[in-house]
Amino acid sequence: MPAIRTDFPYQVEVTENLFIPLPDGTRLTAKLWKPKAAGKVPAILEYLPYRKHDGTRGRDQGLHMYLAGHGYACLRVDIRGCGESEGVIDDEYSAVELADGCDLIGWIAAQDWCDGQVAMIGISWGGFNGLQIAALQPPALKTVIAVGFTDDRYATDVHYIGGCLSKDNIDWSGTMVAGMDLPPDPALHGPRWRDIWLERITANTPWGLIWMRHQRRDEYWRHGSVCEDFSRIRIPVYAVSGWADNYSEAVPRLLAGMTAPCRGLIGPWAHSFPQDVTVEPAIGWLQEVIRWCDHWMKHRDTGIMQEPALRAWMQESVPPKTCYAERPGRWVGEVEWPAPRIKDWQLHPAAGALRDKPQAGTARICSPLWVGMAAGEVGRYGADADWPTDQREDDAGSLVWVTDPLPERLEILGAPKLRLQVASDKPLALVAARLNDVSPDGASTRVTVGLMNLTHWQGHDRPQALTPGQLVDVVVELDDIAHAFPAGHRIALSLSSSYWPIAWPSPETATLTLDLGATTLTLPVRPPRPEDATLRPFDPPEAAPNTPVIHHPAEPGHPRRVIRDLLSGQITVDFPRWTYDHEMPDIGIRQRSTGHARYIITEGDPLSAVTETAYRVEQIRADGVFVHESTGRMSCDLTHFHFAAEIVILENGTEIHRRHWQEAIPRDHI
Repeated sequence: MPAIRTDFPYQVEVTENLFIPLPDGTRLTAKLWKPKAAGKVPAILEYLPYRKHDGTRGRDQGLHMYLAGHGYACLRVDIRGCGESEGVIDDEYSAVELADGCDLIGWIAAQDWCDGQVAMIGISWGGFNGLQIAALQPPALKTVIAVGFTDDRYATDVHYIGGCLSKDNIDWSGTMVAGMDLPPDPALHGPRWRDIWLERITANTPWGLIWMRHQRRDEYWRHGSVCEDFSRIRIPVYAVSGWADNYSEAVPRLLAGMTAPCRGLIGPWAHSFPQDVTVEPAIGWLQEVIRWCDHWMKHRDTGIMQEPALRAWMQESVPPKTCYAERPGRWVGEVEWPAPRIKDWQLHPAAGALRDKPQAGTARICSPLWVGMAAGEVGRYGADADWPTDQREDDAGSLVWVTDPLPERLEILGAPKLRLQVASDKPLALVAARLNDVSPDGASTRVTVGLMNLTHWQGHDRPQALTPGQLVDVVVELDDIAHAFPAGHRIALSLSSSYWPIAWPSPETATLTLDLGATTLTLPVRPPRPEDATLRPFDPPEAAPNTPVIHHPAEPGHPRRVIRDLLSGQITVDFPRWTYDHEMPDIGIRQRSTGHARYIITEGDPLSAVTETAYRVEQIRADGVFVHESTGRMSCDLTHFHFAAEIVILENGTEIHRRHWQEAIPRDHI
């Protein structure tokens, strides 16, 4: 936990709720932290859908009061249709959301407490839309600080990974549906709160239906993917993530693609701000934010732009575990990225081994559907059982090649790539590639992973069915990573034709045939850099006091578990979701939540795949009890996905709204 600081250069005044008018008359709401007696100052905006009044309330002040105390006006704003803001929302990163963001920035810049400069800061959604709004170039936006983000909404978000349908596509849809239905607070809106709420619950629909209608990289996904044209971002960007986060690979891509000034920081963290982490070591990241903003908006020489383009945590080897409270390692730096000093080491699979020279031969794999049970989560939050278990479990159903024991320590930094020639006996197929660290006792820790829908071998925008038996050239990009393999350990490449539940299986069980002579694994080997020892150390983590929240014991949710029925062959994978009981005494609101995602498949039958979600969110306040209950389910047959969902809204125990969806969606090469 960060040290709590209360002494700042400026005293801070807080405006609990500020209405911000948009050109169409809709009002967004903000919480404002403003330094006293500071005159006109730059502003820092965080723009999210997660309910600033009663959702992110417990964490917002630790961030924004700290920055305000150092001379910045800080605003936490609810997106249209979310929390206390008026209107409705029907999807993430919509054109309306981004246009509102540009109008919002213009409004902030025109206030008498702002000097006309605005920065955006945010993690996850706030990192996404910060970059997307930067690409629209609102004049007052001067810099973006993006944490835990992606530049590519299709290939590396929670929807489709390498063209494969991600487990989180329907799961995330259920999460967002549950979060959109809670009412605004009458203390802020007066009697209008109910009209705003009824409009919102009537408009709320499962966003997963939209995402399932776009199974290839079409214009829908190009919208908001800043990788389509990095040159549109003409302001400085501070890009931050963690190796345990689903989005770490976006940082090096941004560094490589941008022409505007950019600095990258990747720690060992999961999906969190670096000053308040579940995977240590934390750093004094808010001090780094001040250094960044002081440089770009107060024109002070803080030295941050003289530091390496990329600072990364070089992770030491660890035994496989389902949870890590910390990752040992050290900070390293690269002056530029891509770093010319990083050298490619090419390895070639042959007869169970990885060799320096290619050898002719073939290998076949038809993985059982239980491969992937040892995969852990897609987007990790640092909770128990989020990490992959020992990879020997999944290796039993995979092709595996290993090096000889390493004669000396070897470090990699960057994105490993697997180039292969492969044929399938079915028109649709996928491949999952894992890079593992095998210790002398045989334990195997997953280092990084990559997925590829083989029908996308010519591009995610133009899938085509495979011709059975015909070889195609495929590149599988594994996630960027920094990892040190100790001397005596072996490097392993594991390849499977299934990876449930991380990726939805192809409709028919496919056998893949690899031309080993044309298959190459490329590792980004990082030579030692003596200058790493002289890198400026990070300050200890600090934050301002958070708004008081009482955390009541929550009702136990579903356990994180894998169940295998040895008679029927059915496999069930359970993931608990958002279980909490929070009371906010200063506003008289208590909220409870339980959630659950389940993935079911029967060995040998890819058409048995099912995803189920269930959420219950309850808000208790003086004027009543408001409950959202929802379920979702998706199954498939040979040609279609079958989606069903239901939402029920209760007010003081009485059902006031119910809606059901059922739709068959054609499979598009998945």
